[in-house]
Amino acid sequence: MLTITKEFHFSASHVLDKLPSWHKCSRMHGHNYVVVLELAARPEELTEAGFVRDYADLDAFKTWLDETLDHQHLNDAMGISPSAENMALWLFGRWADRYPELVAV
Repeated sequence: MLTITKEFHFSASHVLDKLPSWHKCSRMHGHNYVVVLELAARPEELTEAGFVRDYADLDAFKTWLDETLDHQHLNDAMGISPSAENMALWLFGRWADRYPELVAV
């Protein structure tokens, strides 16, 4: 199996609302997030150019990330409690059809 990764960055606020009130992450706060997409293919599945996926094809994800999550309040933008794990599941669910080679977020 061959894999490629690409890293993306955005900044946003959130509240982890399933935590006890004394936990510091139960208050609104922000992060500079890093999202890494990992895509994989078997050697026989590579494109004619020899790619798992052309990195330029991931520009659509960057545009969407900037428009949807950058400088937003993630609880509102995502509609779920935005833990890192929930965010990864949420992103994977939205992009796995577009990028069938996607194996990890």
